[in-house]
This record gives sequence, C-alpha cells and structure tokens, in this order.
Amino acid sequence: MSTLEQASASPMPNGITDPNFRPLPGRVGNLTVPQQHALQTLKNQLQDEGHFVEERMDDPMLLRPAIMSDRSCEACVDPVCRFLRARKFDVPKAKAMLLAAEQWRQDMKVDDIVRNFDFIEKEQVDQYYPQYYHKIDKDGRPIYFERLGKLNVPALYGITTKERLLQRLILEYERFLTDRLPACSAAVGHPVETVCTILDLKGVSLSSFYQVRDYVNEASKIGQDRYPECMGKFYIINAPWGFSAVWSLIKPWLDEVTVSKIEILGSSYQQKLLQDIRAEDLPADLGGKCKCVGGCSLSDAGPWNPDEKTGNGVA
Repeated sequence: MSTLEQASASPMPNGITDPNFRPLPGRVGNLTVPQQHALQTLKNQLQDEGHFVEERMDDPMLLRPAIMSDRSCEACVDPVCRFLRARKFDVPKAKAMLLAAEQWRQDMKVDDIVRNFDFIEKEQVDQYYPQYYHKIDKDGRPIYFERLGKLNVPALYGITTKERLLQRLILEYERFLTDRLPACSAAVGHPVETVCTILDLKGVSLSSFYQVRDYVNEASKIGQDRYPECMGKFYIINAPWGFSAVWSLIKPWLDEVTVSKIEILGSSYQQKLLQDIRAEDLPADLGGKCKCVGGCSLSDAGPWNPDEKTGNGVA
C-alpha cells in the first residue's frame, strides 16, 4: 500500500499552515485503514461502556480557547490514538492501558492537582534539581531539560518531598498536553505531539542517583504508562565515564521503543544539539546563545508563554 493510500484512510487535520508537513505513520492524517478502524472501534467501545471522557478524548489536542482562540491545527493529535500506538494498534491492549490510566488519574486526583497544586518551592528546588521546559527545537517540539548532575539529594529533600515532586511532574505533563503542545502547533503551523528531552549528567554521582532512584523509577513509569507516545527525541549529554553502571539501572525501567529514541552523547554534544535546536533557543551554558533574564531554568520561555522575554531579546 502506498503512502498516499495509507493517508487517505485518515483525513489531514484542519488548520495546518505548514505546506511541507506530512504526518508520521500512525498519526492522524496518516492512518492505514486497519488503524483508522481500530481507532474508531476503541472510541465506540469507550462510549458504549461509559468510559469516554469527552474533555480529554473527544478534543484531540485538548485545545483551550484561552490558548488558541482560532482553533489552529484542530484535531491534530488524538489522545486515544496515542494509547493505540503504544500498543501497536491492538485494541484490547490499548483499551486496558487507557482504562488503567483513567483509574490512575482518579487515584492520584489528577484533576485536583491541575486545579489546586502550587509548587511554591520551585525556585529552591531549581538550585538542587533543575527540571524545566525552555523554547522549542527545529521541529517545533517543546524542549525539556533535566540537570541530574546538579542533584543534591539531602538539600532537595530538605525543601520538598518525593510526593510533591511527583505531583509537580503530573502537573507539568498536563500542562504539556493542554498548553505547550497546542501553542507549539500554532507557532509552527503543524501538529506537534512530542517533546525533545535533554538530560544533562555533568557532575552526576552514582551515590546521588541511588538516593533518588525511586523517584526516577516512578517518574519513568508515569511517562510510559499514563502519558504514552509523548517522547520525540531524547539526548543524554555529558555522559561520564562509567555511565554504563547508571544506564544499567535505568534501562530496565524503559520499554524498547523509548530506549530506541535515546541518544547518549559525551561532552562533545554541542554540534549534535545545534543540528536540531537553534542556537538562540539553547541555553548558553549548554553551548547555545540564550540567556534568559533570571535564568533559562525559571523563565518558562516558549510559544506557550509569549510574554516571557529572554536576556537576548528573544521571547
């Protein structure tokens, strides 16, 4: 079956302004006939059994009028389709995964976290475990940075708890879906549904990682099981000598698809990152030119926050 025939089973999303955009296989706009049938079958089953949550499953990009009043790129990412891709379009397996995620949302009180959680210790935590979104890569993906090498576990748990770190993670995943992806899609004119992650291991110690491994393990499972198919690219930079010991601990927590998207780089990573990220969008201390006022890790600069200004005059 040709690419055109495959794409014809699933109409292109509305609102696309990028003339060069072509959806990847398994995405809305490029579903085969069996994939389109699986998507509709799963949605019908969810509706018939009373599991269909309209605000999350009927609005494919989870668009909010406050973010995109013109409804640009409407219907460009289908959350039900994400679960199907994660289970290779096996309807029973995708359904079980989705329903488990819905039960988890209730158990974790995700809606309450979104409405009421306030991570007031954000600036303090940033000193000891920086985790932040900052601008976009050349494909329009939001870039997520995690500076594990700056981890100071005693200081970190002196100002917060593992539970609050996980609640913050959940809140950021929700904002990623409801705020960041729609804003990025509007900015580049085509659907954006994944993230570019940069994990910086400069200065990381094995002992510090051991102390925080429970959080990292739980965070990994949340990403894979509750927010599947959100990873686009993943760079591990400044991987130190002996990193294989740490990697041997992390790798079993990840599925094969996730592992295949991870690229491990040493200290000479700048050229590779700059192939995918504009210099003005990459923090200066990682080889770019961006110097946000107050620091890139606290600026939340990106299309989702157009009023935020950086030190080099780039929003």
